[in-house]
Amino acid sequence: MDYIISIIPQMLLGTVDTLRLFFVTIVLSIPLGVVLALGRVSSFKTLRTCISGYVCLLRGTPLMLQLLFVYYGLPFIPVIGIRLDDFPAAIFAFVLNYAAYFCEIFRAGIQSIPKGQYEAAQTLGMNYVQTMRRIVLPQVLKVILPPVSNETITLVKDTSLIYVLAMNDLLRTTRNLVQRDFNIMPFVVAGVFYLIMTMVLTYMFDKLEKKFSVYD
Repeated sequence: MDYIISIIPQMLLGTVDTLRLFFVTIVLSIPLGVVLALGRVSSFKTLRTCISGYVCLLRGTPLMLQLLFVYYGLPFIPVIGIRLDDFPAAIFAFVLNYAAYFCEIFRAGIQSIPKGQYEAAQTLGMNYVQTMRRIVLPQVLKVILPPVSNETITLVKDTSLIYVLAMNDLLRTTRNLVQRDFNIMPFVVAGVFYLIMTMVLTYMFDKLEKKFSVYD
């Protein structure tokens, strides 16, 4: 028990980077996913095709590969030649990846709304933006909560992938402690940390789903 207490401060420091990556990714990827979803259901064929290609590419390749490409590959592209530090590179890769998944979730939610509601909104004189903001998106939010919850919980666990960029996140801190002390207990403590984070998110989304179910 004394050993566990002694390593918790170091693991909490590692958790800071994990939580920073999680919150920044959520704050940026969800709005981007909404914008992409609106583009996916728009009447502009070229826009729909471009977004479809983006979604296919980001969902069809591993997130770790995307991380390595952003961090190590971008500097070697002649036209771009951008070198990002480890945390901005992680944010860039995670936001692009998760925006693609949220795009498909929101697209499915938007397309689940009956066409009659769009026609009714037009009859009332609403334009496209007003229809989306006042009629469609409030209903979509209730529909997409379960899949958004799943993706958010997955994001917590995917943050461990920044280990490949040598960032001092929770997983890397854990591995360093195991190698230093020849003790596997840090793995157990790290598992508890991840479990607590996912349980908190699960509780929050359960509350949101119950709140919106009142209006069924």
